[in-house]
Amino acid sequence: MRRVTLVLAAVLLMSPAAGAEAADPARWTPTGTTSLPLEYWQGVTVDPERNLYFDGFVSGLYRTNPALQETGRTDDAIPASVRLGEGYNHIGDISWDASEDGRLLLPLECYYPGEPNGGNTCGTGSIGVADPQSLQWRYYVKLAPSELRKAMWNEVSPDGELVWTSSGDDLLAYRATDVVQANEGPAGAPIHSVRRLPGAVPPSGITGATFVGGRLFVAGQNGGPFRVWSIDLTTGARVLEAERDIAGESEGLATASVNGGTLQWLIPPLDPQGRPPTYGAGHSTLLSFRPGPPDPPAPPPAPVAPAAAPSPPSPAGSPRVRLLKRSRATVLRRRRLAVRVSCPAACIVRITVRAHGRTIARATIRRSGIAAVRLTARGRRMLRERSRPVRLALRITVRDAAGRLTRRTLHAVLR
Repeated sequence: MRRVTLVLAAVLLMSPAAGAEAADPARWTPTGTTSLPLEYWQGVTVDPERNLYFDGFVSGLYRTNPALQETGRTDDAIPASVRLGEGYNHIGDISWDASEDGRLLLPLECYYPGEPNGGNTCGTGSIGVADPQSLQWRYYVKLAPSELRKAMWNEVSPDGELVWTSSGDDLLAYRATDVVQANEGPAGAPIHSVRRLPGAVPPSGITGATFVGGRLFVAGQNGGPFRVWSIDLTTGARVLEAERDIAGESEGLATASVNGGTLQWLIPPLDPQGRPPTYGAGHSTLLSFRPGPPDPPAPPPAPVAPAAAPSPPSPAGSPRVRLLKRSRATVLRRRRLAVRVSCPAACIVRITVRAHGRTIARATIRRSGIAAVRLTARGRRMLRERSRPVRLALRITVRDAAGRLTRRTLHAVLR
């Protein structure tokens, strides 16, 4: 992964240039570009509420709302104790994870240009954990250096069980349940991978990753044009999804609805060949894609036919969510609401339960079936203090396999 140190000033002086098309397989169609602050340089991820998170130049964290308006920033997310103790000074492509009521996973490495070992002075990698609300550091967990010498990206699997990254030509996966405070560095023992896919890293390398359905999409630019590949994590087989001739730098990927697309590719304006950046200087760019080839030319008007019966709503837009227990005593004893969720494979359902203008329970659910929506401390107090029936509003956000987001609200009464 190419870095910005010592060359950022030169980037600010570059002028725009038009980008040419490479031999693209036409599996995805660009829908537009969005200019971002220049410090949104390295990685991008999204939460179920459609907030986006960016990091860069080297160690900052930034949050925006779905309209890409900034709602939070931390210009240096790595604490001085970690920077001095481990040497980590760089965060790669980040990922959002539902564990611990939501967290950001930060791949950490050392990068000091001009130093031995290509600037990797510490020879270790870790996963840092930050709070998505405050963007403040929580802790970090070291990865076994016998398997990995630096962490340049990480991505959580759709079921929330694995955290994927790469080492050399291999893909590695770690249990998300091992990235916990009980294994906190520097005292905690490094964790080991539980899966390895030898040779699965494509020839263009990996600068960032995201999941689309059950396949891992990875971006890179080594040795040629910018490319996005999808990888079958059962076999390691890969498919070229997109190829573009861009003057700039390939960085993070995210599955999010922005600018008419569902796949987002972060492109800073630093070109390794010194060419003027395709999308202009002085800012980073989010390149958006939708699935499928460009639309064909419109056919001539056809005769008007009788109106067809309306199609049923799509499963992703209308998930079935039902509150199973409506007894206050049962909910308080178990400290959770029980719901039955039915939605398509690879969907993610975020449920926030509101009562009297306050959030009293929430959960992120990644599969159909009976699930727990845990009460917050505020929710437990409210249910203990109120003797009358409580009207609940269940706000539901669904992200399907293609990254499309839909919302609905259900109402119920807890007696």
